[in-house]
Amino acid sequence: MRLVVFGWGNESRGDDGLGPLLLRRFAEAWPDIVAIEDYQLQIENALDLEGADCALFIDAGKGTPAPFTFREIAPSAGVAHTTHALPPEAVLAVYAQIKGFPPPPAFVLCVRGERFELGDGLSDDAKARLEAAWKFLSELMRRPSLDAWRRRGQNLVA
Repeated sequence: MRLVVFGWGNESRGDDGLGPLLLRRFAEAWPDIVAIEDYQLQIENALDLEGADCALFIDAGKGTPAPFTFREIAPSAGVAHTTHALPPEAVLAVYAQIKGFPPPPAFVLCVRGERFELGDGLSDDAKARLEAAWKFLSELMRRPSLDAWRRRGQNLVA
């Protein structure tokens, strides 16, 4: 399975750095994946999906159930009004629009964060949730198949 993994956030804003931190661990453990890190998603990220069998988007979220959520997503053009802070569903919609066919299957892992202010460090809760999310990702990669990932997304008990 050719996997593209996006991790975004700003490590200068406390728990917002969870996405990049998990992405780097992921890329180190599985160097054959395509790893894309940035402060936020852009419409150009649709092009990064070219040739992928599956995509994984990793981010931190305020108000996300703790420790994290994992779910399959679909293209949705109506989720953003600007290209600032573009959600993953919009990236998938851009792909479908420019390619003329559906994007690869995609999933979101969103880790609950608490502190997002400029200059904050990673909170203790976020550190524990990072480890829980890492354990979950490691288990997912033991069987990197769409069917297995879909089953985990439907039966997630985090």
